[in-house]
Parts: sequence; C-alpha cells; structure tokens
Amino acid sequence: MSVRIDDPVRLGESRLPDGRLLGWAEWGAPDGIPVLLCPGAATSRRLGFGTDVVDELGVRLVSVDRPGLGASTPAPGRTFAGFAEDVRRLAELRGLGCPAVVGSSQGAPFALACAVEGVAAALAVVSGADEVAAPEFAEMLPAELRGLVDRAVHDPDGAEEFFAGFGADAMWDMVMAGSPASDLAVYRDLRFGAAYRRALDEGFAQGAAGYARDTVLAMGRWPFDLGRITVPVDVWYGEQDTGHSPDRGATLAARIPGAVRHLVPEIGGAVLWTHAEPILRSLVGNVAQEVPVERRARTR
Repeated sequence: MSVRIDDPVRLGESRLPDGRLLGWAEWGAPDGIPVLLCPGAATSRRLGFGTDVVDELGVRLVSVDRPGLGASTPAPGRTFAGFAEDVRRLAELRGLGCPAVVGSSQGAPFALACAVEGVAAALAVVSGADEVAAPEFAEMLPAELRGLVDRAVHDPDGAEEFFAGFGADAMWDMVMAGSPASDLAVYRDLRFGAAYRRALDEGFAQGAAGYARDTVLAMGRWPFDLGRITVPVDVWYGEQDTGHSPDRGATLAARIPGAVRHLVPEIGGAVLWTHAEPILRSLVGNVAQEVPVERRARTR
C-alpha cells in the first residue's frame, strides 16, 4: 500500500514568551483553514498526513514538535495545560486564530487538553492513546501494560527514567512488532518507512527525555475534564487497532459531549495516513458549521 508523504512546504521555529523555541512544519496555502497536528509518540513535525489533499481542501496543516522533541526546546516537568498554552501562543505568533486540532496516537491527550482549554475550533482524535489509567480499563489491560501504567501513576519519576531509555530504533521495533499486517503494508512502504524513520530520528535528536515526559503524562490519570469540551469532536479508530485503546475509543467518545466515533474496517493504527482525506473533510466541515454539542456519541 502506497501512502503519499510530502516534505513540508514551510519549516521553522517560533520563540515563545519565555524564550523557548517551538518547532513547526506546514503544508498547504498560508491562508488556508488552520489545522494543527499533535503527532504520535516520539515523531517530529516532519511527518504530516493528507499532504496531497490539503490544497484541494483549502487546509493549512501545521505540525508541532512538543517540548523536548525535534526542534522544540525541552521543558522538564511540563504539563498538558502548559502544552495547550504553548499552542495558544504559537497560534498567535503564526496567525492561526483558533485552529482545528488533530491528535494522533500519543498526541491525542495533548490535543484533548487543547480542546478542554479552549484552544481548538474542532478536534479529531485519530488512533488516540486512551486514558489507560482510568479505572474502567483496569481489568482490560495486558499484564505488562498494566504494570507500566501502575508505575506511571504511583512512581512517575521512576517511570520517566525508564522511558528515557528508549530510542528511535526501539520505537520502530515496537511499532513493527505490535502492528497488524494492514498497518505493516503502510509502514514498510519504502517512501513512508523512510519518512517515519526520519521523524523518529528527529524526535529523539535531543535525547529521550521529551518522549519520556510525554509517555508518563499520557499513561497517567489525565488531569482535565473531557466533559468541558464544547467543540465538535470526531474519534477515529481502525477495527484492527489493538494497541491504542482497550475498546477502540468507545468509552473515550462517550466521555466527550457530542463526539462522533468512526470505526474504519481493514486497518489498525495507520488510519491517519490511509484515511487522511475523510478525516480532514470531516474536520473542515465541523469548523465550517456549528454542530450541537447535545448530540450523543455514536458510531459510524
């Protein structure tokens, strides 16, 4: 399976009020509808999605390195709320207004935090890392994952030190070992695989501390109320995805007022790239029209 991956059209860093740099990459016209991507675990700003349809859809896609990853200055001890504030400042500096936000894999809780803090006009959670530390998932997790979650909750400093031992090769091997054949057809595509590996190398360019902090935050209890989200939300999972959410986002969607859950057949965690166009079309449509938040979460 061949998935289109293009290099960024614009690449740079913006200086935040506290002096830190936040790295970003852009695709699409500068005057397009701003869509901000929170990338997956340890991947840099360079790995976008839907880059072959952003011009057709009138989208300005902006991918952001979280602190400590890629080109962004580390921020030890950072929080979800702190990241949302970084995005708010970046939006001001780059003229994004209140962008639509996409959270992929480990980027999902950071995107959700942006929506909770009012920094998103609409939200798409794609193959999102779920709140695995939530009590309702306690009996659903494999023993090894349950052990890591318990450590992230009860010994976050020790967990962060453990995850700081990872690197680009270990991440690649973990993704390859845990993916169904449908995803491997994407990841092993020569162009996509090269782009993915480059994004991992850049993600770990400053060491593993940024990834470790992300992982402890994502695996612990989320300190924000999903019920506060008032913007339209799409939740996307592949039917073959067994690694991101114990119930493929069913509980997650039910916790978000009005969220629409999409289950995509014949794919796992690679939905962001195999179904980029419908994800972006739905997101743009949600930005363009007011959607009542009272609608119930449902599955399409």
